[in-house]
Parts: sequence; C-alpha cells; structure tokens
Amino acid sequence: AIAGSASGYVQYLLPGILLLTVVPLTVYSGTTLCTDIAKGVYDRFRTMPFWQPAAVFGSIAADGLRYAAALLVVLAAGLALGFRPDGGVAGAALAALYVLFFAYSASWVFALIGNAAKRPETVSGTSMMIVYPLLFASNVLVDTSTMPRWLRAAIELNPISAAVNLTRGLLYGTADAADVAAGIGVGLLLIAVFAPWTVCVYLKRQLR
Repeated sequence: AIAGSASGYVQYLLPGILLLTVVPLTVYSGTTLCTDIAKGVYDRFRTMPFWQPAAVFGSIAADGLRYAAALLVVLAAGLALGFRPDGGVAGAALAALYVLFFAYSASWVFALIGNAAKRPETVSGTSMMIVYPLLFASNVLVDTSTMPRWLRAAIELNPISAAVNLTRGLLYGTADAADVAAGIGVGLLLIAVFAPWTVCVYLKRQLR
C-alpha cells in the first residue's frame, strides 16, 4: 500500500527502523545516571582523585554496546526479510557507525534529564514524551513525498528526519554533501549544546 510491494517497503523502511530501534534506547543513559546518583554511586566517585565528568562520559560511552547490539539485530532481521543495501558492505558499515554516533549525540539530551531529575521514573516518562513524537513525526515510516506540502515541510525540519536521510543515503550509496552536512551537523549540535550543559548540572549537583 505504501511502496507498491513488501520488498520495496523493506528497502525504504529498514534504515528508518534502525533509528526507531536505537534512539529510544538512549533514554536509558539518563535513567541509569539518575539511578546511580540516587543510590549514592556518584557520591563515592566524588571522593576519588580523577576528573569527575569522566564518570558521565564513561557511562554514556558504555551504552554504545547496547546500541550496537540492537543495531546488529535489526540489520540481521532486515537481511533475512530481503533488505539489500545498494551501498554494499562499506555503505552498511558507514550507516551503522553514523547511527551509533547519532545515538551517542542523543544520549546527552537524556543524560541532562537524568542529572536534573530526582527519580528514574521521571526520566523515563519525560524522555518518552520527547522521543516518540519526534520519531513518529518523521520520515522513518513514510516517504515525505506522499505528504501534503505543509506537513512535509514540518517533518523535514525534524532532526530525526535528517538522521534517517543520511542513514538511507549511506545504505543506498546515494548520500550527498547536503545529507552528510545535515546528518552530522544535527549530531554535533546536540553534543555541543547538551554535553557541556549536562556536565555543568552534574558538577553542581555533586557540590550540594
């Protein structure tokens, strides 16, 4: 109904599903951080002689294993269903690396929430209210060319759409300079804004 055939839709859908699967997992970065802070783990870190923000950076970096596992499962399922990346092995590898980079970038948003919240349940609830509207109001599931002009314009401004465009482009071997600039730029912007903000909130909380 959407792409003319099941195989055609798998080709369109799988790159978006990579983001749809991995991005919600970034919420756990904030939940884990909030849980550890509430349990006093970071109070112990404060007494140790190392650069204190390293605890936050390390926690977020370690979550990359979770993202990689989810990514491999989705790729394997897609290949079993008939997905074939026109960009070949190199394109698939670049797409996977980009999805991991974008997940790392998004993790800082929820790490900030995890630092500011008092309970892990608050982090989960608040974060899902941010994540799912962005995911489903994007081009993950449906090609924007089928949408009304006003809706297409709104969805193309969604940072998730920029990430999906670059992921598709890398998998298909069609990514151009604009796709690369938009996709990587969104990730770098998230890091530039939320990483320093998260560290600042974390250090202030540790001084209380």
